[in-house]
Formats: sequence, C-alpha cells, structure tokens
Amino acid sequence: MMGGGAEGDNVLALGSVAEGQCVRLARLDAGGGMAARLTAMGLVPGVELRMLRNKGRGPALVEVKHTRLALGRGMAARILVKTIPCP
Repeated sequence: MMGGGAEGDNVLALGSVAEGQCVRLARLDAGGGMAARLTAMGLVPGVELRMLRNKGRGPALVEVKHTRLALGRGMAARILVKTIPCP
C-alpha cells in the first residue's frame, strides 16, 4: 500500500468517478506489484486525472499528463482520488 495519512475524508475510488470529472490521486490501495505497475504508468499521489469514459462496465478511460490510459475495474477500485475543479 502506498500513501496514507489523514487523507481519509472525501476520498473515493477512481472507478466511481463520473465522466468529465477531474480528480487528484490521493493514494494507491494496492499491493507491491500493482502499485509498481500503476506508478510506472505515471499514477502517483498528487497527479491530476480526468475521467474520459466510465460506463460502469469494461475499462475506465482516463487522461493523465496528456496520455490516455485504459484501466480495468479492479485496478480502478484500488486508485483512491479526491475531486478537484477541472482546469
């Protein structure tokens, strides 16, 4: 598990974010292998993401640092975020 601290309030799983919403990654609730994979993709605490597609089934499509990533439901459930205003 990565991250932690007093960020417990107002934190939600990336998989529950509405399309078009912007979020900031609060922490990864994942084991070492998955956390390493997500970190290698640029998903680190503090990074901002925009949810591009989230139909509730199939992969979620997010944009991070001008790159689109498709994330499976299990992975998206392990990424904890806070909503922020979109730029």
